[in-house]
Parts: sequence; structure tokens; C-alpha cells
Amino acid sequence: MEVDVIIIGGGPAGSAMGSYLAKAGVSCIVFEKEKFPRPHVGESLVPSSTRVFDELNFTHKMEEHGFPKKFGASWTTYNSNKIFDHDWEGIEEADANIRFEEREQSGVNQNYTYHVDRGLFDKILLEHAGECGAKVFEETDVYHVDFISSDKVEVGVRTKDKTEHKHYCKILVDASGRKTFIGNKLGIKVKDAVFNQCAFHTWFNGFNRHAFENPNNIYIHFIPVSNSWIWQIPINETETSFGVVTQKNNFPKTEAEREKFFWECVATRPELETELRKAKQSRPFTVEADYSYAISQLVHDNLILIGDAARFVDPIFSSGVSVALNSARFASRDIIEALKNKNYTASSFSSYEKTIKAGVNNWYNFIKMYYRLNVLFTYFVNHPKYRLEVLKFLQGDVYDDSTPQLLKEMEKIISQVESNPKHPLHEFLGNLTANSFNVFDKK
Repeated sequence: MEVDVIIIGGGPAGSAMGSYLAKAGVSCIVFEKEKFPRPHVGESLVPSSTRVFDELNFTHKMEEHGFPKKFGASWTTYNSNKIFDHDWEGIEEADANIRFEEREQSGVNQNYTYHVDRGLFDKILLEHAGECGAKVFEETDVYHVDFISSDKVEVGVRTKDKTEHKHYCKILVDASGRKTFIGNKLGIKVKDAVFNQCAFHTWFNGFNRHAFENPNNIYIHFIPVSNSWIWQIPINETETSFGVVTQKNNFPKTEAEREKFFWECVATRPELETELRKAKQSRPFTVEADYSYAISQLVHDNLILIGDAARFVDPIFSSGVSVALNSARFASRDIIEALKNKNYTASSFSSYEKTIKAGVNNWYNFIKMYYRLNVLFTYFVNHPKYRLEVLKFLQGDVYDDSTPQLLKEMEKIISQVESNPKHPLHEFLGNLTANSFNVFDKK
């Protein structure tokens, strides 16, 4: 077949792209290697995703499938009393809670987002792309790409029965997720040597979420292991997702050691362990490695990279699916315009590239400073002057300001703490710094 656009990958980025383009009358194909549904992490969304759902007429399907509503988020610390042992003005609470309704969000008409079973969510989003008019092929692996001319890209695919076919398009979209098909093919993937994180996760049935103050929130539980934390995410009425995120050098090598490590981490939070021991594990443990990376070039002639195929940062603020959906939102605009102008050079996608880089860099810098001094996050969340600015980030509104004032203020305070060993917060500094994406930021 010859179409305007071929999309590699049918996850949230690829499905949203297929829906946007098909709704605009653009002929497109989505090739997905796997058969949906399939398990996947990234189960908690942020409210900026709702803009995309509304634009694609998809929000009603989220409601129909009964995904748990996420009204906010909570962070808990393990050393609350120790933090209070100083008199640094402003830190009045060690834990943090936010509700999305506290800040009005332009273009978002509900005060909640969702937690999702990614197997089901990804399936219905991909089906929606087909309903919008995109041609969708599952169990079809893209194994070959050749940029033949200024308006023709050859794409080789292999079906489940090992049959090979060639298809052609004007613009190729890589939405292959953390497989980073084009990034690996062109050698432009940059690993993050700082956020060298891994995750070990599973589901539990019958966990009593009501033992916690905000049972419908995502919970981030910090633990006394360097730069490590536990997530707690409602999946449905009975299932709750749990995962330990830690640096690679903390991560055990064998499955048995990893399971032991998981429970050792949980045991550092006795209130969590008490309830989790009562529940029943309902899925095998799964490992996610190489959590953070970038692609040094997001656009080329006839090519645009979106979602996790373009960049992935530590998931502590649930940014993954939101970035995937919004990258499709921004990139589809440039693609539609490029097709109108019959100009498929990299310059046609510059608006997308600038916007998504700024937004994801904001996420990255926010996370960087959070790990450097997570007590500071509590201070900013609970301080009336900064609370709404923090909430803006947590709602996913990070694309409209290349240098948010919030980040400047956080950096200023961290610098003060770093430069003064006698500062009451100096002992709480984490050992993560961030400088691995200079090549990404210079372009």
C-alpha cells in the first residue's frame, strides 16, 4: 500500500497519532508488533491527557470502561520526624497531597484523570484509531526502513506467519515506544547516566487502599534506599499495582533476590507492609530496565519521532502517557501542514520539535531537582506561594513555558543548600545530578 503516513507502534502515541491523522482525512497505517491486550506499565495518567481524549472524542470511552478516577496524588516520607528536627521555616509537613481541582486547567473540563489497566486502555485506544479511519495491523513487525526519495519512504513489515511485505509513505512516524526502533537504527539514542533507574513491579488483589487517607490517589512512598521509591496505583476495585523503582546499582541480578529486595523495601514502610501482606499477588513480577534516555534528533526529512520513541524520563510524576499523547497532538499538526504544502523536510516539523523538547525538558528538570532534594518538593507543594505552580506541572501543563519560574526558584534554593554544609537541609541532599542530556539540549 501507499499512504501518506506510516506509524510504527500502536501504543498511546501511535494510536493517538493514527486517530488525529485519520480524523483529518490523512491516509495512514499503524503497524503494531504485538497483539493487544498486553500488560504494560505507566498505569496512572495526568489531566493534560484529557485534552487529547476530548479532541479525539475518546473521553466517553474512558467513562464507559469504568477506569478508576484519579483526583490527586500523594507522597509519603519515611523520615518525617527527622525532617522536623530543624527549624527551617516553611517545611511544616513532611508528606504531600494535591488535588487537581485546586487549579483551573484551560481546556480540561473535569477535575480528575484516570488510573488504567494499560492492557485494556491501549487496546481500546488502538481500536479507536481504526474506528477513526486509520488502517491498523497488529502482530506486524517493522523490520526495515529505507528513505528512497524526498517524498517516498519504504517500510518493510513481517507478519505473524513470517510473510514479508513492503509499504510506502511520504512521512514515517516512529511511535515504537521504549524499543526506540529508529533511535537504535540511526544510532541517535542517548542513555541517561544519571537517572539510571530500574523498576520491579506486580499487581496485588485485595489490598486495602482505604487504610490510606486518599485511597483513589496514586501514592509515592519514599524509602531509605538511595533515590528509590514505591508506587501504589489503583487499577480497578480489587487490583492495585505496586512497583519499586531504584538505581541500577541497587538492583539484584536474580529473580529470587529481586523479590526479596521488593519485600525488604516494602518493610521499610511498616504501615504499607501490614496491608500488603494481607493481599494476594495476582501477577508475576516484571522488570523494566534502562528507564531514562533521549533521542538526540526528534525529526529528520520524512521522519518524526514521538512518545517513548523520542524520550523517556523517570516516571515519578506519571508523565509517560501524557507525553506520548501530547507529542501525537503536537506532531500531527505539523504533519497535516506538511502534507498540505508537500514539504516533508525536517524543517516542516520544527514547531513540534521545539514544543516537545521544551516540555519534556521541563519535566526532566523538575524530576532532577526533586531527586536532588525531595524535601524541597514538600516545601513547595505546601507553600501557598508555589502550590499552584507545582500543581500546574503535576497536571501536565509543561509545554507553554521554556523556563518556568518554579524551576528557577527550586534551583536557587538547592544551590543555597549545596553551597552551605551547615544548612539544616544539607544532609537531605540526594546524590543524583543531571548533565547527561547536553547533546539533547544544545540542538
